[in-house]
Amino acid sequence: MILVDTGVLYALADRDDAWHRRTRAWVEGVSELLLVPVTVLPEVTYLLHARLGPAAERAFIRSVAAGELEIDALRRRDLERCSELMERYPELGFVDVSIVAVAERLKIRTLATTDRRHFGRVAPKHTASLHLVP
Repeated sequence: MILVDTGVLYALADRDDAWHRRTRAWVEGVSELLLVPVTVLPEVTYLLHARLGPAAERAFIRSVAAGELEIDALRRRDLERCSELMERYPELGFVDVSIVAVAERLKIRTLATTDRRHFGRVAPKHTASLHLVP
């Protein structure tokens, strides 16, 4: 299972994004389940709507509804961990720390993200660092 962050999902939709080709090639070669914390959905849909328009937002929601991505809801303990992580990493916002909390709970080591700056600094409880792809 691979966790997926906002940047990768946005880059897949935006052909002009610097990460588009790289993320498209990576997704086409992946056979693992792609898991998206529910907190990522509002961020992705906002960016798609604001930058690419309502049609892009609707296309993304259709793909989620069709089961192309697995969505994971946060648990109370995830929220408690988010609070701890936000104290430890004040430069990270709620969406990013929620991804780390889900990774820890599910013992996931691989994160698909374009955000190397933030996620490269995080030391999750279950591993020394997250393996960042693509």
